[in-house]
Amino acid sequence: MNMIRFAKMHGAGNDFVLVDDRPGAFPCDDHRRIAALSSRREGVGCEGVILVQKSDCADFRMRFFNPDGTEVDLCGNGARCVAAFAREIGAAKTDVMRFETAAGMIDAEILDPSLVRIAMPQPRDFRDDFVVAGVPHKIIVAENLAKVDVEGEGRRIRMSDEFAPDGTNVDFVCFRPPAALVMRTYERGVEAETGACGTGAVAAAVIGVADYGLEFPVHVKTNGGYELVVDGQYDGEDFSEITLAGPVKKVFEGEIDWDSLDAVSE
Repeated sequence: MNMIRFAKMHGAGNDFVLVDDRPGAFPCDDHRRIAALSSRREGVGCEGVILVQKSDCADFRMRFFNPDGTEVDLCGNGARCVAAFAREIGAAKTDVMRFETAAGMIDAEILDPSLVRIAMPQPRDFRDDFVVAGVPHKIIVAENLAKVDVEGEGRRIRMSDEFAPDGTNVDFVCFRPPAALVMRTYERGVEAETGACGTGAVAAAVIGVADYGLEFPVHVKTNGGYELVVDGQYDGEDFSEITLAGPVKKVFEGEIDWDSLDAVSE
């Protein structure tokens, strides 16, 4: 048996499986088993698998895999969870840390055991309510979120030719000036509505500040009822010092036989 130890955590309702992979033994190329591990019916169940690995230039390296097994550059709520996890396992030696991601270096601070703030990458590629906030997001303004077909409309936009070949995350947002918004997200890789999305919260907040009369700090209410806070600076043209803060919680720890996932993923 090849046992994988893990912790199950969530950040504002966005749930993850986290693994201490500092030895470098996790089979990152086995996308089929990563998908099986992420399955809510056949595995542990999560919206992403996160690895803590060794880094030559930071406290540690974060790698993030969607529940379909594909690897992506960044997950905001996942990054907040991995900061708390890394502190617990000793990969980060203090409550203030820096870690490596495919989207660049991330600075994080544990404000208390259940509250983590991270510095986000510079938002870029603004166009027509679209922005890359670590990963791409299309913002759709919706006054009545309860009536939005998040699954159907989100999938249509995510797969549209406009965002080919990689697609985009889709956030349905109700802006509430001067400093709040409510949102629901269709997440690529999950291919469904997610309980929360940290990069989506940042994307919605910066679009709201730039175009819809919001001001920092922006209080973001997630579909699960949690609150995320996006702060930063905006000079009328460029954003800087963008941060994302919100709750994190470890739900349980466990281990799973990696080889047994082969059968359930068929």
